[in-house]
Amino acid sequence: MDNTTVRSPRTLVEAIRYYSDPDVCLATMVEARWPKGVTCPTCGASNPRFISTRRLWECRESHPRRQFSAKVGTIFEDSPLPLEKWFPAVWLIANAKNGVSSHELGRALGVTQKTAWFMLHRIRLAMKAGTFMKLSGKVEADETFIGPDTRRMHARRLDAIRKAKGMEDGKVSKAIIAGLLERGTKGGKKSRVHAEVVDTTRAWDLIPPIKDYVTPGSEMITDMNRSYWAVRDQYIHSVIDHTKMYVKGHVHTNGIENFWSLLKRMIHGTYVGVSSFHLGAYVDEEVFRFNERGGDDGDRFGKVLRNVTGRRIDYQTLINRPAMA
Repeated sequence: MDNTTVRSPRTLVEAIRYYSDPDVCLATMVEARWPKGVTCPTCGASNPRFISTRRLWECRESHPRRQFSAKVGTIFEDSPLPLEKWFPAVWLIANAKNGVSSHELGRALGVTQKTAWFMLHRIRLAMKAGTFMKLSGKVEADETFIGPDTRRMHARRLDAIRKAKGMEDGKVSKAIIAGLLERGTKGGKKSRVHAEVVDTTRAWDLIPPIKDYVTPGSEMITDMNRSYWAVRDQYIHSVIDHTKMYVKGHVHTNGIENFWSLLKRMIHGTYVGVSSFHLGAYVDEEVFRFNERGGDDGDRFGKVLRNVTGRRIDYQTLINRPAMA
């Protein structure tokens, strides 16, 4: 197996042509997963024997599962689809600003909508940030709400949702997403964002992400939500009162509001109906594209491909959701 460095294409047309060759796909996968040489995923031994007729490796040590492919231990494992179909799917979702629906991807790849949906969720798992450099400097914090507009919903559908959630006459609640945005600098680094689904807008749900992802001593810029006041023991806290103004000097939350607009455009415009059980995966998808917007399409594709290892999920786990979700 030739382990020479393989340069990825830079446009979708180039990518489709380039990754139509299974040998090129395999070489690209090897370069992304094993840049220092192929190792056995079971025992870690190096220099396994390559079986060219089957595009597999065989470990020279004696243990179960000696033979392995480049898919083993990745989001691609146990998938009957070849890498020639997986790679265009990764390219599309990593670079489509408003996301790609499973119906559209299914038509493009010639697979069923169900298969495309499963593929997209596996790729989103690779798009989820692993290690995250803490935010610092001026950091905006805010929350947004995702869910149905009950004022425009048909009465039968509203009743069905209420019954499914065990609330005959109660108010249908929306999902809450908390976000943090580190401001960029003019001509320098770009702004970065962290966002996650939380249960409430109370301090016990909003403060932990700040302590986990923001360097102490940074300036936290928030609206008048009193839940954020608990940060004042470790951070500089600046507040903007949106009932009076939206900007006061450098104190505003326009940056994170811009990210919310991108997120909602993706959810409402492309995915339309998103289960609260899977909402976190869609948030991770938009966070990835926002934080990686400084690179080109090939850079984003390569970044996802380098994160596919150790992030497996099977279909049953994906659909086993709590009854209330």
